[in-house]
Amino acid sequence: MDLEQVNQNGRIKRESWRTVLTLAYQSLGVVYGDLSTSPLYVYKSTFAEDIHHSETNEEIFGVLSFIFWTLTLIPLLKYVFIVLRADDNGEGGTFALYSLLCRHARVNSIPNCQLADEELSEYTKEGVFPDKNFSSSLKLTLEKYRVLQRVLLVLALIGTCMVIGDGVLTPAISVFSAVSGLELSMSKEHHLYVQVPLACVILVFLFALQHYGTHRVGFLFAPIVITWLLCISAIGLYNIFHWNPNVYQALSPYYMYKFLKKTQRGGWMSLGGILLCITGSEAMFADLGHFSQLSIKIAFTFVVYPSLILAYMGQAAYLSKHHVVEHDYHIGFYVSVPEKLRWPVLGIAILAAVVGSQAIITGTFSIIKQCSALGCFPRVKIVHTSSKIHGQIYIPEINWTLMLLCLAVTVGFRDTKRLGNASGLAVITVMLVTTCLMSLVIVLCWRKSVILAICFIFFFGSIEALYFSASLIKFLEGAWVPIALSFIFLIVMYVWHYGTLKKYEFDVQNKVSINWLLSLGPTLGIVRVRGIGLIHTELVSGIPAIFSHFVTNLPAFHQVLVFLCIKSVPVPHVRPEERFLVGRVGPKAYRLYRCIARYGYRDIHKDDVEFEKDLVCSIAEFIRSEGPGCDAPVVRREEFDIGTEGEESNERMTVVGTSSTQLDGIIKMREESDFSGTVGTSELREIRSPDRPRKRVRFVLPNSPQIDRAARDELHELMEAREAGMAFILGHAYVRAKRGSSLIRRIVIDIGYDFLRRNSRGPNYALNIPHASTLEVGMIYHV
Repeated sequence: MDLEQVNQNGRIKRESWRTVLTLAYQSLGVVYGDLSTSPLYVYKSTFAEDIHHSETNEEIFGVLSFIFWTLTLIPLLKYVFIVLRADDNGEGGTFALYSLLCRHARVNSIPNCQLADEELSEYTKEGVFPDKNFSSSLKLTLEKYRVLQRVLLVLALIGTCMVIGDGVLTPAISVFSAVSGLELSMSKEHHLYVQVPLACVILVFLFALQHYGTHRVGFLFAPIVITWLLCISAIGLYNIFHWNPNVYQALSPYYMYKFLKKTQRGGWMSLGGILLCITGSEAMFADLGHFSQLSIKIAFTFVVYPSLILAYMGQAAYLSKHHVVEHDYHIGFYVSVPEKLRWPVLGIAILAAVVGSQAIITGTFSIIKQCSALGCFPRVKIVHTSSKIHGQIYIPEINWTLMLLCLAVTVGFRDTKRLGNASGLAVITVMLVTTCLMSLVIVLCWRKSVILAICFIFFFGSIEALYFSASLIKFLEGAWVPIALSFIFLIVMYVWHYGTLKKYEFDVQNKVSINWLLSLGPTLGIVRVRGIGLIHTELVSGIPAIFSHFVTNLPAFHQVLVFLCIKSVPVPHVRPEERFLVGRVGPKAYRLYRCIARYGYRDIHKDDVEFEKDLVCSIAEFIRSEGPGCDAPVVRREEFDIGTEGEESNERMTVVGTSSTQLDGIIKMREESDFSGTVGTSELREIRSPDRPRKRVRFVLPNSPQIDRAARDELHELMEAREAGMAFILGHAYVRAKRGSSLIRRIVIDIGYDFLRRNSRGPNYALNIPHASTLEVGMIYHV
């Protein structure tokens, strides 16, 4: 039996049941590690202080009822059946929802967007719905008021910041709770001296492992999680039949009412511990890009969900017959494990906690990469640890920052109660943000009734708001940590986004007139030497002001000049055949080109050799496509109005694919080994041997009667320039607040943005360029 699914390129493909089940098996190790380890600490956090276990069992049965319905309504109903459908061409997560809204309502925060980007295959979802009055008016309202656009951006950033905070807290509470089994084999006075150091050692090992990537041991993740789920479900079944077979009656919602009636305020405050049972549910949506909707649904519905329910019922059955609680750890997970199995279960729990922590750390790396691509986070070094598995990345700066924060939280709190309070607030905030964004997606993207959106946000929002209030009341007891971390990261993100936007506006306002360029003549008034000069700019039209500095101050310049713009678009992936937009600046004799390389927020940027090859091939294909009567099947030629920066532009842009998509390419390539010692990609620089030769591509222009003489001469000149070498001209911006600016703007620009700029990386591809081929020119921006 086959199933129809949509792949990343938007094409319908048929997947066999075997493929779906394989993906479901793999998703257990990547997606559900965090969620499956929640039984380690839920009951212990719930009964930490606010409520107490009594002989009537009303408390334990009420908590079990809350856990059952919370797991049923939030992960199962909300995420599995509703939210997973709101994918962005197969990708999920907070920024996927924001990206969908940006495209449907044009509230994009990326400044250099073009109408040409809307022609991308993944820009719009399949299926056209008839316009409805409210959805149209809501769309116009969002597009009209910049304040609402900023609110939407801040909402997405808050969710992102809480995910980063979760990346600090989840490893801490998972590992700390896993090693808490030691407390049953030693006195309370001594176990903390072993538990905290052991948890710290495991955490240091976990973060140190990120540098090498997880692809070598990733095949162990799914078996570990499956073993853990089988273990807790088997123990749960044993406890149910051995201690209290009637515990299933507690699944009735009536026990929630009895629980709240008896405990009142204490019961409400204990909800902050109960909500930890859904920790990791957001990973089902965030990791959607690595699997399929059906595989994630099958894994949760038929494996994870019943295992967790049996585990919680088993703990409740055991505790319902054991009411003498001398210490708080007698309410924890390990006390319900048969004594002969405690040591093996402890080992499996530690491994499962490491796997669950690994998943949230990788998810943190992924969402920071997305934020950086969309201009909402300072540029960081991104290392692709696997050339075969998509999405496995490592960010050194973020990794060590997370490790230090995680160790500080573990050593500072040293107990499950405060760690649970902190983690719970981060988890429920992300879910609230997802609920708010989903209600907009239902109206704007799915074009459904506004009543349906109101019902969605009212039903799920009220449940999550109840848990949020119970977590927020624990502000002084640990909940301040995710708020403080999110506030710091939110300031960093917004300052970087604001500074980047103002810098771009300065570039737009100070563009050089095309008439000035035409007055210089074909030689530009200077000597043109052999080679290709790549001038990096954020502008998608017009001539950047930095070019006038070059022409004014440099006595010579390259025979071929390319204004290169590498930009991100609000889609997860850009197809290779749609990668480049190529156009000409000025007359043909000037040999000035504009090349816009477009990447999705989850795309992998190629190394410098591949990028140079694709760049030259795209320009050559553009030159051929200009020939009279030329039939270019791989090129779609359209005139786009790219004057989005405030002035009309007559540049004609051609959509050109990468060299691999040009089946009838006009240039032949052959690779030669180059032992000159130039560096390769920044990603592979740390894991490749330094003695490995670098491949150098030589271009050969074949004899073809289809190319006219003028185009052949231009192509020949391009090939000669490529053989002479390429030079990269990078602008080094010093951004300062202009005179008369307010105090807040001066602090944000002169201190905040300047600090982030000096301590962030340059453009991704700039890391791969040999220093001898780089020219960096400084320029002061008064914004």
